[in-house]
Amino acid sequence: MVVGAGGLGCPVLLYLTAAGVGKIGIVDFDVVEISNLQRQVLYTVNDIGKHKAEQAVQHLKLRNPYVDFDYFSEKLSVNNALQLFKNYDIIIDGTDNFETRYLINDACVLTCKTLVYGSIQKFAGQVTVFNFPFDEMKRSATYRCLFPEPPAHNTVFNCEDVGVLGILPGLIGTIQATEAIKIITGIGKTLAGELLMIDSSTMNFDSIQFARNESSWKNFPSSPDAFQKFDYSFFCNGSALNSEIRRISAKELRENIQNKRSIQIIDVRNSDELPLLNDERVVRIPINEIRNRISEISKDLPVIVACASGERSAW
Repeated sequence: MVVGAGGLGCPVLLYLTAAGVGKIGIVDFDVVEISNLQRQVLYTVNDIGKHKAEQAVQHLKLRNPYVDFDYFSEKLSVNNALQLFKNYDIIIDGTDNFETRYLINDACVLTCKTLVYGSIQKFAGQVTVFNFPFDEMKRSATYRCLFPEPPAHNTVFNCEDVGVLGILPGLIGTIQATEAIKIITGIGKTLAGELLMIDSSTMNFDSIQFARNESSWKNFPSSPDAFQKFDYSFFCNGSALNSEIRRISAKELRENIQNKRSIQIIDVRNSDELPLLNDERVVRIPINEIRNRISEISKDLPVIVACASGERSAW
């Protein structure tokens, strides 16, 4: 099962389909956008606005009609992950946020599934294999062994926030597909217990070894019932906003500007991001500078925080 039919998922799906993997499941709730085409090589302009999972299957069937595909145009959650995973042997993580990565890891542990992990940002990527069965009694380290706690706010961003070299997902996704095929066929040595790190700006390949560490699982939901009650958004400091903070639309922001309201607008985008907000009430403070420039934020006026997608504003 491939979770995420985006930049990483597309090359994974292409190569697993070409290899003739008998059954492939795809989970992705998102739709194709024109900005995706820079790196999501399964899709064309004719797919814009349509569900990725469904469109992926249509394209893949043309390449190999003998593969049995299942697709789920829904968001992976604590309510469906265990049920979805139980019908597959290998789970491939093609997602781009920590909340879903921890969720996928924990669901794999509870269902005893091997997890092929990949991540990308700017020019860098990582690949490894989690929860791999060395024998009937012993499995390799998990995502929580390597990353016991999610990163603090404003320290790591996904590729939607900071961008990614369009070719990089193809490189990392192809390695993920390689690991899956090695696991299926039983050939070679997998990356279980080894994190492969790639810097495409220099083409340096490095790796580190890491071991299973069950003492790091203090936050792990140890039963299906606990898993379904676990709040991954809260655990990853995600979308739990203070009750005095609310989201507004771009239309509301425009109305606030046009009506000359006494407000302060904090633009947390990077200095090279366009378009500029040309208004005397705008203060541009890139999000990685907030801590050092906190005194510039008004304590008296209502403050509106703006960015490209809303994610950095919420942080």
